[in-house]
Amino acid sequence: MLVDSHCHLDRIDLEPYQGDLNAALAAARERGVNRVLCVGIDRGNADTVCAIARAHAGVYASVGVHPLDIKDELETIDSLSELARRPEVVALGETGLDYYYSSERKEEQQQSFRAHLRAGARLGLPVIVHTREAREDTLALIREAGGEPGGVLHCFTESWDMARQALDLNYYISFSGIITFKNAQELRDVVKRVPLERLLVETDSPYLAPVPFRGKRNEPKYTREVAECVAQIRDLPLEEVARITSENFDRLFLRA
Repeated sequence: MLVDSHCHLDRIDLEPYQGDLNAALAAARERGVNRVLCVGIDRGNADTVCAIARAHAGVYASVGVHPLDIKDELETIDSLSELARRPEVVALGETGLDYYYSSERKEEQQQSFRAHLRAGARLGLPVIVHTREAREDTLALIREAGGEPGGVLHCFTESWDMARQALDLNYYISFSGIITFKNAQELRDVVKRVPLERLLVETDSPYLAPVPFRGKRNEPKYTREVAECVAQIRDLPLEEVARITSENFDRLFLRA
């Protein structure tokens, strides 16, 4: 059974399901996606993602502030720790650095990222990391925080060199529907090299729907297409990829 290790259930298009999230989750289960991690992006939706996790079996939550959603008043280690002390929360984030869209706020992004990493260390929770055009600083801040409790570079689009360094820092690598895109051969080459025991799959829905649904709104049921692509790249049965990535999810997020 598959796990969508990163999605935004509060943002997916429920119109095909008459507004019923239960129906969308049932559609995912029909395609073998039994569990999902509903990821927070700011303080404003923390209550929402946690409520979704409490209301639906097989749904977990994370809380944090995306680097593009940082407000003038930055979250602190204490405020993040307080936000994360709920039984349904299994991770902090998503957090990280995005210099592609917001290079003018590098300092605030770094402060916020550092607070998430330290809060994660305090609570023993992994950290979900978004990184774009910030390779060196992302690795430097993770390195500064130490190797525990680790985390994941989600929706990975970087080089093998960055993946290798993150793996050395106790991080997992998660791949989205981007690996199915025609122009993503370099990324598929990274998929070949990441150790299977450190690999995750995700949709990042409602964004980045995989081929053959590219250009449409994404949702958790399309985790299957991502896993099928991994299976093809690694020359493994889909069932084996599902088993491995599910065990990896449990090891990282549920401390199994």
